[in-house]
Amino acid sequence: MDQVFAFLDKQRDLVIDLQKHLVAIPALGPDNDGDGEQAKAEWLKGRMQDMGFPRLENIDAPDTRVSAGFRPNIAGIIPGKDTSRTLWVIAHTDVVPSGDLELWDSDPWTLRVEDDVMYGRGVEDNHQGIVSGLLVAQALLDLNITPPINYGALMVADEETASLYGLDYVVAHRADLFSKDDIIVVPDFGVADSSLVEIAEKQMLWLKVSVKGKQCHASTPGQGVNSLVAASAFVVKLRELYAKFNQQDELFDPPTSTFEPTKKEANVPNVNTIPGLDVFYVDCRVLADYDLDAVLAEVKAMGEAIETEYNVRVEYDIVQRGEAAPNTAPDSEVVTRLAKGIKAVYNVEAKPAGVGGGTVAAFLRKRGYPTAVWATCVHNAHQPNESSLISTQIGDAKVLAHMLLAE
Repeated sequence: MDQVFAFLDKQRDLVIDLQKHLVAIPALGPDNDGDGEQAKAEWLKGRMQDMGFPRLENIDAPDTRVSAGFRPNIAGIIPGKDTSRTLWVIAHTDVVPSGDLELWDSDPWTLRVEDDVMYGRGVEDNHQGIVSGLLVAQALLDLNITPPINYGALMVADEETASLYGLDYVVAHRADLFSKDDIIVVPDFGVADSSLVEIAEKQMLWLKVSVKGKQCHASTPGQGVNSLVAASAFVVKLRELYAKFNQQDELFDPPTSTFEPTKKEANVPNVNTIPGLDVFYVDCRVLADYDLDAVLAEVKAMGEAIETEYNVRVEYDIVQRGEAAPNTAPDSEVVTRLAKGIKAVYNVEAKPAGVGGGTVAAFLRKRGYPTAVWATCVHNAHQPNESSLISTQIGDAKVLAHMLLAE
C-alpha cells in the first residue's frame, strides 16, 4: 500500500497528460449530434495496451447512426491472485456538448491547467473516473504488483443518453465478465468532501406533454383555442402531485419525490398568432414506494380536467422511464471497503445516501450486483468551464487502491 501511495503521489504529470488527450477528443453520441465515442475509445485502448494491460476486450454495441457502425465499450483486466472476483471501476467515455462557447473562458476541447485545477469539457464528467481508474492500473503494472483479486477498468459508451449502447448492453451481452462477489465502483457522482457514497436512486419518469388547441389570429381569439393558456394551467396544476405523492425517505435529499416541468418547445414564431400547439416536458423523480403507473395515471387525470375546462386535447409520450433498482446495502462489501478507503485517504466518514439522478449503477443493481457510486467532485458537470482537481484524482485513485489492496 505504501508503495502504491508513494507512486500515485508522483503522478501529477500523468493526470494532466491523460486529461489533455481525453479532452481533445469530443465523444458525443448521435442524440447529441455527434459521431459516437470510437475515436476516444481507440485512443484509450492504445494507451491501455502501452500500459501493459494483460487482458483487453472490446464489447461493441451495434448502432447504425454513427460512422463506425457501433458504440465501443472497453474492458481491461489485471488478473489477481484470486481470479474468481474483480474490483471493477466503471467510467464513461461520452460527454455532453460544450454549449455556448461565449460562456467558456477557454476552448472547451483544449485542456487548461491552473495550479491544481483543470478546465475542459469532460474533465469531471467522466474523465475523472477514467483517470483515477487508470492511475491504479499504472501503479499495479509499473510496480509489478499482483492484486489479491482481479482489477478491472471498464470504459463504457452512451452514459449521457440512456446507456442502451453502454453499460446496459455490456451487462446484458457479457454477463460472464461479472460475478455476484465482485466489488463494483462507479466514480461518476459525489461531493467535494468525498463523503457521499450513493447506494440508492429514485425512479425516473420523463414525460412529453402536447396540448392541442386551434391556431388563429390574436385579434379574433374566439375563432381559436389557445393552447398556451391551457398548457400553462396544466403546468400549474401539476404542482398538486407533490401533495398526492408525499412520502419521505431521509436517505435522499430532497427526501420527497419531485415533479418538475422543465423544457418548453417553441409554439408560434410571431406575436399576433394564438398558438394551437404547446409542448412541454415534465421530469419526475419518484421514490420506490410508488408505482410509476400510478403517477402517470394521476397526470392523465389532471390532463382530462384541463381538456374539459379549456376545450383542448392532451397527448403524452414517455421520453424516459426507469423503475427503481434495489438499493445497495449500507453494510455491503463495496460500501464498507469504500468507507475504509475514504477514511484512510481523506480522513472523513463515509455517508451512504440516495440521489435523485439516475446513474448506470441501476443496470448492475437490477441484475443483483451491489454497486456504489462515488467520487470526489467539484460538481460543475455539464456547465461552462467544467473543472476538476488534479489532487482529488490522485486521492480517489488512492481510495480505489486501498479498496483493492487493504487486508
